[in-house]
Formats: sequence, C-alpha cells, structure tokens
Amino acid sequence: MNVKIQTVRFEADLKLEEYVTKKLEKLNTFHDRIIKVDVFLKLDNVVHTIKDKIAEIRVHVPKHDFFVKASSKSFEESFDTALESIVSQIKRKKEKLAA
Repeated sequence: MNVKIQTVRFEADLKLEEYVTKKLEKLNTFHDRIIKVDVFLKLDNVVHTIKDKIAEIRVHVPKHDFFVKASSKSFEESFDTALESIVSQIKRKKEKLAA
C-alpha cells in the first residue's frame, strides 16, 4: 500500500504525519488489495480568524476509488471522521461484492 500525504496552505509536523500513517495501516484489515492512499490535509478560511481543518482521503483499489472529505477544528478529528467514513464505504462495497 502506497501512502501519499499532501498538505495545502501549511506544513505538517512529523507527529501529524505519523498519526495519519499509523491509522491508515488499519485499512489493510478491511481490504487486502489497496493500491494507493492519497491524503490531503488543508487549511480552509485562511482569510478569517476561524480556520477549519479539512482532511480528504482517496483510496485506490482495483476497479474502484473511494473518496471522503471531513472538516473540523483539528486535523486529527477531521482525519478520524474521514477514516471512519472510508472504512464504512469499503465494508459496504465488499458486502455488495459478496452478495
């Protein structure tokens, strides 16, 4: 599984990148043929004082892509929400294929 983390409008620290990478390792338990995972971490509303932190996850598997986007006040929270959503998408897809 190839993991690519990209940041937009800020520089991610090592702690955040390790957090994301560690959590993504669990995806292999839900789908064994994951080719690539793209993670985009973005700062939104840079002009305003309130900055929303957006996490986008795109998971590439043979013949299908999963995509989810979540935002909150912290990158960890946004990423966790997005990860939960992507896991449920993967599970639903596998259930359809099994049926």
